[in-house]
Amino acid sequence: MAERVAFIGLGTMGYPMAGHLVRRFETLVWNRTSAKAEAHARQYGTKALSSLSEAAKADCIFTCLPTSLEVESVVREVLPALKGGTLWIDCTSGDPNHSRRIAQELKQAGCEYLDAPVSGGKAGAEAGTLTVMVGGSKEGFARALPVIEAFAGKVFHVGGVGAGHAVKAINNMLLAVNLLAVAEGLVTLVKEGVDPAVALEVINVSTGRSFVSEVHFPERVLTRAFPPTFSLGLLAKDARIAVSIARQAYLPTPLIQLATEMFEMARAQVGADADHTAVVKLIESWAGVQIAPLQEARNDG
Repeated sequence: MAERVAFIGLGTMGYPMAGHLVRRFETLVWNRTSAKAEAHARQYGTKALSSLSEAAKADCIFTCLPTSLEVESVVREVLPALKGGTLWIDCTSGDPNHSRRIAQELKQAGCEYLDAPVSGGKAGAEAGTLTVMVGGSKEGFARALPVIEAFAGKVFHVGGVGAGHAVKAINNMLLAVNLLAVAEGLVTLVKEGVDPAVALEVINVSTGRSFVSEVHFPERVLTRAFPPTFSLGLLAKDARIAVSIARQAYLPTPLIQLATEMFEMARAQVGADADHTAVVKLIESWAGVQIAPLQEARNDG
C-alpha cells in the first residue's frame, strides 16, 4: 500500500478528496494556483508542493483536472522524475483515447495508470462517499483500492484502461439527456397552467421519476438557485466524449448527438461557467416560460 500520495488539481472535487486522503496517508498537493495548495495545507495538514516534479516523490499520484489535455501536460512534466512502480490514478472526467495514450507513456517508464473518474458531486466529495469507476489492470486496481477508499463510498473495476472514462462519459450523457427531457416536460406543463412544483410531486412518485426530477429540479431549478457545483461547460465536454465513443464504434445514437448539440447551444447562450442544471434556461427561452412554482412566478411578475 502507498505510504505517500500526491494530489494534483484542487478544484471543486479535488480539494475535499485530497482532504480525505491526508487522514490516512502523507499527502502532497499541487494546484495551478499555488495559493490554493497552501490554503489546503493549512486547512488539512497536507504539504503544498512548489513544483510539479516534486509529485514524483509519492508512491501514488492522483490527478483531478478539467480535461485529459491538462492531464497529458502534467504527466509529461512529471515523467522525467518518476520512479518505477509509481501508480498514477486519474480522477479527471477524461477521454478514453487519451487515457490509453497516457497509460502507454507511463508504462514505458515502469509506472501504471488507472483512469478512475468519480460521481457524486461536491457533496459526495466532501462526505467521502463518491462512486468511483476504475479502468486498468486487476493488479493495479487491487493496489489502488485501499487508497481510493479514503474518499469513496463505492468503487467499481469496470474494465481495462479507458473503461472508467467511458462509463463516466456515458453516465454524464444520461444526466444531460435527463436534464433536457425533464425541462421540456415541465415547460410543457407550465404552458398548460400546471404548477411545476405539483407536477414534480406527481412525477416523483410515478414512473417518470429520476435523480434529476427528484433532486436537481426541486433543489436547483424551482428555487432558481442553480448553485455552482459542476459547470455546464464540463458536462458539454463529457457529452462530446460520449458522442466520440459512439462514433468510433459506428453506432447510431441520435439522442446522444442531439443532446450534445443542445448543450453546445446552452454553453454559448447560458455560459460555460454556469451550473450544469442551468441548461434548462435554454429550454425556457425557447418556450417563453420559466420553471418556477406558480406563486413565485406571480410574485416575480
